Amino acid sequence: MAPSFWGREARAGGGMGNGGGTPVVVKMENPNWSISEVEPEMGDTGSPAGLAAGKAGRGKNARQITWVLLLKAHRAAGRLTGAASAALAVAAAARRRVAAGRTDSDAAPGESTALRTRSYLFIRAFLVLSVLLLAVEVAAYLQGWHLQMPEMPAGFSAEDGLVAIDGLFAAAYAGWMRVRLQYLAPPLQFLTNSCVVLFLIQSVDRLVLCLGCLWIKLRGIKPVPIAADKDDVEGGADDFPMVLVQMPMCNEREVYQQSIGAICNLDWPRSNFLVQVLDDSDDATTSALIKEEVEKWQREGVHIVYRHRVIRDGYKAGNLKSAMNCSYVKDYEYVVIFDADFQPQADFLKRAMPHFKGKDDVGLVQARWSFVNNDENLLTRLQNINLCFHFEVEQQVNGTFLNFFGFNGTAGVWRIKALEDSGGWMERTTVEDMDIAVRAHLKGWKFLYLNDVECQCELPESYEAYRKQQHRWHSGPMQLFRLCFVDIIKSKIGFWKKCNLIFLFFLLRKLILPFYSFTLFCVILPMTMFVPEAELPAWVVCYIPVTMSILSILPAPKSFPFIVPYLLFENTMSVTKFNAMVSGLFQLGSAYEWVVTKKSGRSSEGDLVALVEKHSAPQRVGSAPNLDALAKEESLPKKDTKKKQKHNRIYRKELALSFLLLTAAARSVLSAQGVHFYFLLFQGISFLVMGLDLIGEQVE
Repeated sequence: MAPSFWGREARAGGGMGNGGGTPVVVKMENPNWSISEVEPEMGDTGSPAGLAAGKAGRGKNARQITWVLLLKAHRAAGRLTGAASAALAVAAAARRRVAAGRTDSDAAPGESTALRTRSYLFIRAFLVLSVLLLAVEVAAYLQGWHLQMPEMPAGFSAEDGLVAIDGLFAAAYAGWMRVRLQYLAPPLQFLTNSCVVLFLIQSVDRLVLCLGCLWIKLRGIKPVPIAADKDDVEGGADDFPMVLVQMPMCNEREVYQQSIGAICNLDWPRSNFLVQVLDDSDDATTSALIKEEVEKWQREGVHIVYRHRVIRDGYKAGNLKSAMNCSYVKDYEYVVIFDADFQPQADFLKRAMPHFKGKDDVGLVQARWSFVNNDENLLTRLQNINLCFHFEVEQQVNGTFLNFFGFNGTAGVWRIKALEDSGGWMERTTVEDMDIAVRAHLKGWKFLYLNDVECQCELPESYEAYRKQQHRWHSGPMQLFRLCFVDIIKSKIGFWKKCNLIFLFFLLRKLILPFYSFTLFCVILPMTMFVPEAELPAWVVCYIPVTMSILSILPAPKSFPFIVPYLLFENTMSVTKFNAMVSGLFQLGSAYEWVVTKKSGRSSEGDLVALVEKHSAPQRVGSAPNLDALAKEESLPKKDTKKKQKHNRIYRKELALSFLLLTAAARSVLSAQGVHFYFLLFQGISFLVMGLDLIGEQVE
């Protein structure tokens, strides 16, 4: 409500003609407000008095302006209050994290921490050295020994001026500048230039991929299947071939039910497809629940079998290999693979299988992933940007122009003959999907990518799960490159296909990308602040990374407001990817770690609609409980009755790097490097947020 003094004179004046000002209507909704003018009705528009009154009434008096300013101040205060509340919440979460004392040094069973510990010790030593150098540089700056002295004559350096100054500290600082200039700057500048060249090559590769995607969009290029003769079950074996559907899982208690339901509801003749639920769970209760779900669908008439391995040799690859050894597999021509959290649409097979018809050289048809939780938190939003670019640009361009791309491990249909011709599943790496794809490509099989066929799944919602997933995805390719390099050289594929495999697929996108990302922005950039004789241009730090981020975010235009967090996030994740790349390249212990990505079991909209339709349909089945199943579950041995609790951790490596970058940012202030300062500042804050595990799922 407006103050009592507002409008008193206007009401006394009798309206617009007496200079009462323009009436306004103010709507208050804390902390927002809106204000609009009320146009008066002109009694006698033709009279001179009426025209004069209209001109006078258009002005704002001082009290109205004061009220508007008060409203603006109110809204600004509301925003500041919201920001302060968010800052306090973040500070409270950070305080809880520090008080709990849980760090990434607490290894999970079977997890190796040797490489992680060595890299952390190296970063910590680098941090201590940078703090000491910052103290020295600040002391020298306070003495007036600036780095740049334009008033000095040509050929006269700051070092020469320091020699003339008496004192031990001046002599020591002059020696440090001499060492820096003669011994440190040349190799650092060479390393900087090398990383810049790699950065430019990778940027050109990304630009070419984006141009290829644009060409596909403009020309409307996409795989076109051969139309079936009939659209019903009587269409024959050519239209409805025998399909084996495999669903590997391990302790997937949160997602098994909805995923099995989605696969069993595939629109395909039931006599022409068989579902294999390949359970590697080591939890007896979870295995019993999955088996009971399979038995329920068997009673519904679905051809579905349950297989359980007690010993998880080879992890997922071993599970799939064991299932392919079943005697009845010879009756099937194609195999479809869905991970435990994938929920295909009912028409998935009808849209994917026609692409094999009449194309005997096609070995794989890969569908696109979509995500049910892409807006759950900041972490899932940033993952969505990465994966949208991967599927929309990388997979589509490679599939269109090269007929080759890395199999994504799920939501794909394989011709069983192609699998057998390539040697089948192998347990030699943690990326069995990429392994079988490379070997099939070397045998001459072609791949098709369907960008318009989607399969819904989940993104990791916690930073811990995402780190472990990325470690596996980036260590496995280096293992595979070591193992198949000779096979690529000896293969009978064309020369340019060999070059694509070696230089683009493996070296540039799997080795060089994490190497230069970590080295350039997390090592070289801070070092150039303490060794300013080696320069890193501003366009490398700012302009090109921003341009590449814009290109990466184009397939997900709704995520454009997150472009700056995405740029910082990618540089932050380069630490994990670089560590994984090194462990895979040099066959270190952590390269063979396989940790199942944790799922939350979020249902998609399609599942919810199907559930409503199912329950709304008339039911004629009795509601008596399955006492036999309950008794069987109660009789199973339980390994541990206490449920493992989730918690957030402190990641020491990211935390040490945040302090290192913030120290380098403070050093850049002395040399007045504006672009470098802001980049180091925000990148250091990004590492701090990741180090305190504040980006993903928060466990209270």
